[in-house]
Amino acid sequence: MAGSNYELTPFGHSMKKHFSFKDGYRNLNHGSFGASPKAIRALADELREECESTPCPFIKYEFPVLLNDSRAAASKALNSPLSDLVFVANATTGVNTVLRNIFWNSDGLDEILYLDVIYGACGKTVKYLCESSEGKVHGREIHLTYPIEDTAIISEFQKAIGASRKQGRRPRIAIFDTITSNPAMRLPFEQLTALCRAEGVLSLIDGAHGIGQIELDLSSLDPDFFVSNCHKWIFTPRSCAILYVPKRHQAMMRSTLPTSHGFVPRVSPSETTEDETSFVSNFEFVGTADNLAFLTVAKAIRWRETICGGERQIRDYCIGLARKGGQRVAEILGTSILDNDAHTLTECFMVNVLLPLDQPTSGAGSLVMNGDFAGATVTDWMQKTMIKEFKTFMPVFPFQGSWWVRLSGQIYLEESDFEWAGWTLKELCERLHN
Repeated sequence: MAGSNYELTPFGHSMKKHFSFKDGYRNLNHGSFGASPKAIRALADELREECESTPCPFIKYEFPVLLNDSRAAASKALNSPLSDLVFVANATTGVNTVLRNIFWNSDGLDEILYLDVIYGACGKTVKYLCESSEGKVHGREIHLTYPIEDTAIISEFQKAIGASRKQGRRPRIAIFDTITSNPAMRLPFEQLTALCRAEGVLSLIDGAHGIGQIELDLSSLDPDFFVSNCHKWIFTPRSCAILYVPKRHQAMMRSTLPTSHGFVPRVSPSETTEDETSFVSNFEFVGTADNLAFLTVAKAIRWRETICGGERQIRDYCIGLARKGGQRVAEILGTSILDNDAHTLTECFMVNVLLPLDQPTSGAGSLVMNGDFAGATVTDWMQKTMIKEFKTFMPVFPFQGSWWVRLSGQIYLEESDFEWAGWTLKELCERLHN
């Protein structure tokens, strides 16, 4: 890489030149939808032009070759066999692909285990499967009180597995995050994966916030299923996610969502194996869609190495910024951040800060009755007011009876942005009290 766009750049506001943020907009919520640098989007644009110039040759013959190059880059970054990785649109699609391909036993004893901080769409997927299976599978939600130490999470998870079996159930699969969404907390997913393996329970890791934020070694971790968004933390355009399925389970992944040309019908109902290439070819073309973001993974990884100095430098800066910035916001608000004594929950790029609000978190009392957005919930009022008056967006959400805000540390932000966020949130909270 050559030229001014590919020179090592200091972290902080100097990095903004690589992104397309509108003047004055502070992107304190990288965690929801990500943001990709201009150079990486330029590659997607070039590929789009190439595709439009010769649609059929590109889609049928060039795209699969470039897709394999991208898979190879992801394979190296995650230390995973190339044959175990495919691309899907997003983590939710990956989780759905896994769960909807599992054949549930007809005796109605199968259970899906999950934490109460599961991502909303994934939690609803579990509920849908319980409904649509007509009693073949049930969900078991594990309720915890946060903050919590890693050892307690492991202990409660193990108790839930034991309780399932004691009640005559069959814990088939457990879903847990690398880093949860709202609130954002790094979970001890490595230990949870090992626990599932020891207990004979399938592990499905929702790593939506994984790649690009924490170090991942899938060969060492050895989960049963793993999915991670690339458009959040490694800067690819939207939407792009990796689905990892080791060879031992690839025959289970019978169909993509939707079922497409790669599906291989079984010769007989008892047939359970497929040839070694069918898993990859199944996901190569899943109907006509704009999947050019899949082809930018290699460039995104190189950009991070060249512009930022590598993954370790990015992690050190963003984790440090989120922790220090979050503490400063809490000081301004006179509250606290969500963390445990070992500080493992905040070993990530996001931080949750308690808001000084006494509004109820549910019911009619949570509605804001004045201002431009009268009748809106506290969440909507604060977020819409941020957009309209302060040119920013910070997720506001109820959790354990209180209101919280989630802030993202990122290479284009500085401590001054968190300082500004603190005073902005303080003003909004005071206006809600008036």
